[in-house]
Amino acid sequence: MSEDNIRDKSAEQLKKDYASASSGGKDSQLPKLDFSMFIFSLNSSALVSLGVLDDPATGKNEKNISAAKQTIDILGMLEEKTRGNLTRQEEDMLKHMLYDLRMIYVRERG
Repeated sequence: MSEDNIRDKSAEQLKKDYASASSGGKDSQLPKLDFSMFIFSLNSSALVSLGVLDDPATGKNEKNISAAKQTIDILGMLEEKTRGNLTRQEEDMLKHMLYDLRMIYVRERG
């Protein structure tokens, strides 16, 4: 499919085509993505940046406090922007993640 054909499609049609192209194959082996999985991923990224977890790509433990702060801030923004739209479980999970990450960040900053 040419790039021009892709640009001419409506966003809704492109979304349908994407879903169709994504069904089956290697993509289906990944866990289902939902909000909890998304914030869990961001939490893991922050923990890697804080040096709590090894980087899965390199196997090394390298701190990047600036990247950790940015990821924590993203989670905080998500908490703000999704207020009133989350399940109780999602809300609690996000609140506890943010508390723990902020505590670790403060400890690391000294």
